[in-house]
Amino acid sequence: MKSAKNILQPEHRALKCALLVLDDCNTLSFAAAVDPMRAANRLADRHAFDWDYVTATDVPARLTCGLMVPGLPLARLETCDLLIVVAGFQLARHATPSLLAGLRRIAAGGATLAGIDGGPWLLAEAGLLDGHAATTHWEDLDNFASRFPAIDVRHDRFAVSGNRLTSGGAMPAIEMMLHIIAARHGAGFAARVAGLFLYEGAPQPGTPQRRTGAPHRHNKLTARANALMEAALDEPLSLAEIAETLGTSPRTLQQQFRLRLGTTPQDHYLQLRLAEARRLVTDTDMPLMEVAQATGFTSQSSFARAFRTQNGQSARDLRQARAQPAAP
Repeated sequence: MKSAKNILQPEHRALKCALLVLDDCNTLSFAAAVDPMRAANRLADRHAFDWDYVTATDVPARLTCGLMVPGLPLARLETCDLLIVVAGFQLARHATPSLLAGLRRIAAGGATLAGIDGGPWLLAEAGLLDGHAATTHWEDLDNFASRFPAIDVRHDRFAVSGNRLTSGGAMPAIEMMLHIIAARHGAGFAARVAGLFLYEGAPQPGTPQRRTGAPHRHNKLTARANALMEAALDEPLSLAEIAETLGTSPRTLQQQFRLRLGTTPQDHYLQLRLAEARRLVTDTDMPLMEVAQATGFTSQSSFARAFRTQNGQSARDLRQARAQPAAP
């Protein structure tokens, strides 16, 4: 096995990248990998990055939006500095022996490997994340940790572990790419690239994922409360318990949630639980009683009422509607 070169160090030479694009990946995840490199080349007025598109076979990859991405079959890719695996749904179907062998072959050639969205799953299936810190999308973190016990699974937006990089989704993928750009070309240059996208986030590994958007609306106190809530959806904490853990008062929590988010901590907590319930109803085959228990409802009737109020239909009706084939 060839020793991997450290790509996260100052380097003028163009980084040779390969983007393995798989069927059913999200367009935003795909763009999050490509556009920061394109923007870096534009600002540098030279090729800071060179990349090729790679597909699992000689058939173009079809993104969830219907866009077709032709590329070089993975079996014909000889070498690269960085292989980025962009995947989304149908991961079990993608994890063929030939694809996993191809990933291991590229890794053995000394390439750094990165995974976006579902990409970390395929790297893990190939055994290429064992002994590394890694992350994936928050929906799948628990299953990911159970399936791959040799991996140090993190709740981070993106993770860097030696010559392995993993991202939980599209927006963290932008941060991961900016991290690479900063390491190779300086933080000031990376900030200019971020400015082209009007992106003002802090692209640092170790930042935790959140299940809800608009993190800029949180302050430190509400963000910590939100993290406690997300970690205890199945056994909801009381407002007093949250306040005590955070070293504040229930009254202060109430005030800060109303000021920052325009709601109460209790309603915010309920929205988190109901959002997770909808995900479990639409994306899994979990029995509805288990869905209720997993989201902190003590009875099926209370779950049914809350779910219908939130979604305008029952959990059973929503699941049946999602199961119906789309009209041509």
